[in-house]
Amino acid sequence: MSRSGVPDARPRLVVIGNGMAGARAVEEIIARGGTEQFRITMFGDEPYGNYNRIMLSHVLAGDEDDGAIFLNPLSWYRDNGITLHAGVRAERIDRFTKHVFSSDGRVTPYDTLIIATGSRSHMPPMEGLYTPGGSVKHGIFGFRTIDDTRKMVAYAQHEHHRHAVVIGGGLLGLEAASGLRRHGLEVDVVHSGGHLMSAQMGPEGGAVLRRSVQGLGIGVHTGSRTTAVLGTDKVAGVRLRDRPDIECDMVVMAAGIRPNVDLAVLSGLPVERAIVVDDSLRVQDEDDVYAVGECVQHRGQVYGLVAPLWEQAAVLANHVTGADTGAAYLGSRTATKLKVAGVEVASMGLQGPELETDEHIVFSEPSRGVFKSIVVRDNKMVGATLLGDSRKVAFLTQAFDRGLPLPEERLGLMFDLGTPGQEVGVAELDDDAQVCNCNGVSKRALADAVKGGCTTVAGAMDATRAGKGCGSCKLLVGQVVEWAAGGAVEDDPAASYYVPGIPLDKQALMAEIRKRGLRSVSAVFQALAPGGREDAKSKMGLASLLKMMLADQYIDERDARFINDRVHANVQRDGTFSVVPQMKGGVTSVQQLRRIADVAEKHKVPLIKLTGGQRIDLLGIRKEDLPQVWADLDMPSGYAYGKSFRTVKTCVGQDFCRYGTGDSTRLGVELESRFQGLESPAKLKLAVSGCPRNCAESLVKDVGVVAVEGGRWEIYVGGAAGAHIRKGDLLATVDDPEDVKVLAGRFIQYYREQANWLERTYAFVPRVGIDHLRAVIVDDAEGIAGRLDEAMQASVDSYVDPWRERDDPQTPGQFRTSLPLTVLPQVPVR
Repeated sequence: MSRSGVPDARPRLVVIGNGMAGARAVEEIIARGGTEQFRITMFGDEPYGNYNRIMLSHVLAGDEDDGAIFLNPLSWYRDNGITLHAGVRAERIDRFTKHVFSSDGRVTPYDTLIIATGSRSHMPPMEGLYTPGGSVKHGIFGFRTIDDTRKMVAYAQHEHHRHAVVIGGGLLGLEAASGLRRHGLEVDVVHSGGHLMSAQMGPEGGAVLRRSVQGLGIGVHTGSRTTAVLGTDKVAGVRLRDRPDIECDMVVMAAGIRPNVDLAVLSGLPVERAIVVDDSLRVQDEDDVYAVGECVQHRGQVYGLVAPLWEQAAVLANHVTGADTGAAYLGSRTATKLKVAGVEVASMGLQGPELETDEHIVFSEPSRGVFKSIVVRDNKMVGATLLGDSRKVAFLTQAFDRGLPLPEERLGLMFDLGTPGQEVGVAELDDDAQVCNCNGVSKRALADAVKGGCTTVAGAMDATRAGKGCGSCKLLVGQVVEWAAGGAVEDDPAASYYVPGIPLDKQALMAEIRKRGLRSVSAVFQALAPGGREDAKSKMGLASLLKMMLADQYIDERDARFINDRVHANVQRDGTFSVVPQMKGGVTSVQQLRRIADVAEKHKVPLIKLTGGQRIDLLGIRKEDLPQVWADLDMPSGYAYGKSFRTVKTCVGQDFCRYGTGDSTRLGVELESRFQGLESPAKLKLAVSGCPRNCAESLVKDVGVVAVEGGRWEIYVGGAAGAHIRKGDLLATVDDPEDVKVLAGRFIQYYREQANWLERTYAFVPRVGIDHLRAVIVDDAEGIAGRLDEAMQASVDSYVDPWRERDDPQTPGQFRTSLPLTVLPQVPVR
């Protein structure tokens, strides 16, 4: 019945499954006028809208907020007139009366049915998966859903959980291992195959990948099978075949997926490895039942990658709507480009030669984590594996898909030796070539978005979802958009936003914060973000800005901090933390050195390193040990983390050096004491040299001070000596060290107020201009010098050392979780 009370005569389309394949099929149907043709009803096991499962590894690692990975929120279903039964399982189909029976007791009639039940995590046969009561043992997880991921994060953050084992060394397993390592856990990967990612690459590439994975601090056990999970009610370890047991607190099952076919089997549909369909995606021997996605078997093949799902969804939609009844799905040639644990991987076709006449071109550089393998047959490329360097992927994908002629000099397939590079390859890409695998966006779709009025790269990405998945295609997306626009791509308005989640530049944002009296990150989102929506990528920048503006009036919120700021230490590549106590000006004492040595010995610190900032770095500290390390050190934080003032490097100055003309050590200590821990758009490193010989390297610091003849001091700003090299610009020459502190503070405050988020001073100073900076900071041409001095003093007065806040009742919570640690039995995902 329609809203007007008139019976709705439209046929009933029912879709079982609200995952990526089911929702994509409905999107394709809507694009062909499906909402006018059908009354659409969808069933989904999970109580959510449709989300991007590919991004779950980013959520696990803490790089992405789980709310940001939704493709179709619940409002999308309402807006398109779709009835969604979220959190409701379809249990049986009566094909003869055309009804779907669901777990809530509902009986739903259909005229056309689409099955998109997807797949579930494979639980390899082994002892000890279940407790004596029959439930899944505490600490065992699949890695397939948002709820799986949330529970894994909560479990990993518990202070008593220190070691995880991931079963499966494929894409999903390595992503799980990398994410858990980021939470500070020791991680081992157990893989039954002879090498990692054995489904995507051969042994040589697997060996190079293994080296890269082990470099992350992850243990790798290949050619081994897990035979049992140890422990009675809770995981205590795993037993391996022919290997020693591994003690652990957590086990993640990532040993592949299996199609969800229970519903189809129960309903009498043809099932072999999966639900058997024809070239129109119609279920075999059924007129009005279709299937799509990972639950489908087509011409003997079952696909677990996302790109074939998009191709299937388009063909299915053509048949269901009648838009093109001649459309046929003939199978997919799978070519994947992705990042695995931070390593770029591309794979297509054969892993290695199969015939004696096959050509096999191989390049391997294990020390850089680079491996390339290309297989050529009859002058056509039939396979490629690229690891650690994917610059030629655009050309190679076209050579694989379209059989492009290959250069006689085969090295040109791997390196730019006159063959089409990625930029040239964009023009050569076939219109149907898939640019974004995660969301199935073709070159034609991006070009159509440009023709339809998208004048920016961001606009085309929003319109098509290209680049909104793993992100590895963003460069190629930008090149396609620029090509489609004939080079006339407009600047993205969002490029001027201080943070991506709030449509204001920095000055406008600060003005609104002051006008509305906003004091917390959540309050800023509620007042200024579109729809009041929070944006995970904006939180760190907003928190820094508010601290700078409000000093002790800022309301701190734990979820507004990133990991380094939450635990006041610098997370390392292997998931442990770096602790750097403050040594003002690089000056220390016997007592400090003895205390550091005692702490390093007590906590078995694996590496003690002298830093370039004249401090001592204790590396390899576990997260749960941080508060005790700080207590034992009883020294202030050196702020070797976050975006803040870091350190002041000094030479010995005039008291000891025969060339010294100024007391650089004293001035450096005073500068560090004044500006310690100061929030900033990016990190700040300072230096003071006692003479023009510049032993403290002052000319290449954010702020550098040099003593010159006559007791005078030169102040330089905007220097850099890292990835970028830049000699600082001379801001002023003064007679009094007190003037150095005033002008340095005034420059830092002006930079804090005017610089873009993450813009270092070496970019800020040339952008603004040294003449302008001299006028504002030295000559007070704008009359704001007094206000800048006052703002800096307010920040200085509000300083509190975070390492000395450890008795605050909130602080211990940064190092453990109070969330309930429950593990539910594995269920099929639909």
